[in-house]
Amino acid sequence: MICFLAKFFIKDYTQVKNAKVRQQYGVLSGAVGIFLNCILFVSKLIAGCITGSISIMADAFNNLSDVGSSVVTLVGFRLSGCEADEKHPFGHGRIEYIAGLIVALLIILMGVELIRTSFGKILNPGEISFDPVVAGILIFAIFVKFLMYMGNKEAAKKIESPALNNTALDSISDVFTTTVVLVCAIITSKTGIVLDGYVGILVGILIVKTGLDAARDTINPLLGEPPSKELVKEIEETVLLHENILGVHDLVIHNYGPTGLFMSLHAEVDGRLDLVTVHDFIDDIENELRAKYSCEVVIHMDPVVIGDKDTDRLKRKVSCIVKNLDPELKFHDFRLKHSNDKGHRVAFDLSVPYKYSMKDDEITAYLEDRIKRMEPDIECEITIDKTEKTEKA
Repeated sequence: MICFLAKFFIKDYTQVKNAKVRQQYGVLSGAVGIFLNCILFVSKLIAGCITGSISIMADAFNNLSDVGSSVVTLVGFRLSGCEADEKHPFGHGRIEYIAGLIVALLIILMGVELIRTSFGKILNPGEISFDPVVAGILIFAIFVKFLMYMGNKEAAKKIESPALNNTALDSISDVFTTTVVLVCAIITSKTGIVLDGYVGILVGILIVKTGLDAARDTINPLLGEPPSKELVKEIEETVLLHENILGVHDLVIHNYGPTGLFMSLHAEVDGRLDLVTVHDFIDDIENELRAKYSCEVVIHMDPVVIGDKDTDRLKRKVSCIVKNLDPELKFHDFRLKHSNDKGHRVAFDLSVPYKYSMKDDEITAYLEDRIKRMEPDIECEITIDKTEKTEKA
């Protein structure tokens, strides 16, 4: 639905990587949500007054909270589209995540309130009536909420928005909520068994769970999460397509909102190449990545010594030591440093998974001890890189 309306209300609606277009998708979703949820609130409130059902009344106020959620989404997208300034040099994109978190908290609060109200209904059950008009209102509400779920889900996937995804989750939980309320009302009208309070508690628990799931999905990008393995592989392959690049490591990707991507990596190059030449093709790679991923890029150049007998000999020894420790561990950025006052130093970075069995200082102590046994005059400079998985040497 949102993507369909975007064709009429959003210029260049297909350019979803454009920050302004993303913002307009969010604003459109918020405006549609406010309009439809207001209609559902009024209609369910009338149905609740007719029947005296606490679950229908609670469902109505759930839609009223959705109006607030839609306002938060609309304002959040508006603010996240603001340009960077002196106080916020990386832009305001993370406001979208904050908006999604607020929506999640509103969902949780509504679920808790529904559970509280339903307990009161169990202790003090009242008379509940039901007629075809009420059934029609609830069926209409289910249909509208399902359309909202489909529309927001499609838009969230299209513009990769956690805030819209949370709105979609809220809508599908409302579909389930209203369906259960409708079934409960029908059973009560046919059998006289009052299930109103019990169903209200069940629905409240499901709403709270939906809110917690939405909060988790929004908090992760706020705290910082690793990029997808597919994206990492794609970036590495793009860089390695350049003939002067021998290897890629220490790729770091973080964001300041869905469109505020920042990337840094280390590119290995032949140490014999002219510095100006290396600088030029590194610049070219940065520009290529910047254009391809709409991000800011910094590439650190790591010169690799090729053909030096001492370096190659020590690298083979270190490789054997690392494999004896753990064949899955990999190292990179290997250098043999010459110094008149400190003698020779061997330096390298070791990629170690976050949940590795040994502590970092235990690993470095083990490696330094083994290297010293083989090369007593060599000092060690070992840097531990924490990774989700080990990298190739």
